[in-house]
Amino acid sequence: MPALLLASLIWACSFGLIKRHLAGVDPAWVTAARLGLAALVFLPFVRPRALGFRGAATLAGIGALQFGVMYVLYLESFRHLRAHEVALFTLTTPLFVTLLADLRERRLRPWALGASLLAIAGAALLVNRAADFAVTLRGVLLVQGANLAFAAGQLAYRGWSRARPALPDHAAMGLLYGGGMLPALLLIARQPVPPRLDGGQLLTVAYLGLVASGLGFYLWNAGARRCGTGTLAVMNNAKVPLGVAASLLLFGENAEPGPLLLSLLAMAAAVLLAERGRPPAQ
Repeated sequence: MPALLLASLIWACSFGLIKRHLAGVDPAWVTAARLGLAALVFLPFVRPRALGFRGAATLAGIGALQFGVMYVLYLESFRHLRAHEVALFTLTTPLFVTLLADLRERRLRPWALGASLLAIAGAALLVNRAADFAVTLRGVLLVQGANLAFAAGQLAYRGWSRARPALPDHAAMGLLYGGGMLPALLLIARQPVPPRLDGGQLLTVAYLGLVASGLGFYLWNAGARRCGTGTLAVMNNAKVPLGVAASLLLFGENAEPGPLLLSLLAMAAAVLLAERGRPPAQ
């Protein structure tokens, strides 16, 4: 779980940075650039012989879903929503994680489902601080599509990696990031003219690629491999109060500490509930 928490802290600033510097930039180009930078960091650790063609193709497919599809939809949503609104509408991810895991294993985890709903309720507490919501249905649906892709991708990687305990996470990440570039590159092929970025935008892309994507998703997938479904589901919402706090405190909006504190307490209670109901073998 510490790896999941550290990844969430890293991602907390991403909402505000994207909205301030990259909201008007083609999301396909931003996705390809940030995942390309992340791939360059991890490609030297790839083990082709250990993976084989089938294993490499599977990882690329998982990456295309977890990172590529997710990022294209997520970044596009910033054209229609404000930064803290995007953060808030990611709150359904725990429910997607729990339901997809239960569907895949044909079982019901009451503890995990309860913890997920508590995490959603904790994140929803923050909605009250924004009485001037001006959301669009398109923006909401884009975020939900991104949530679903990220939930399905992280579960797919967890199942794949647990079947190969001898393979370290850093040996897989280069192919995951490379696969994540594929959906973005397909979109770029339709409009191959790159956007012109200023210095602040280039620095933002570098941060997103090397830190938020490169380090953040490595920590996230490594943590997902080692925790139970309920904890994984709940931790998907840790970034919501952290992201809202960063967007409000660091990027020019007024923050109300009360709802943020209550939300964080609800997240902590959800993690405890998930861990209490976790089977010893999970």
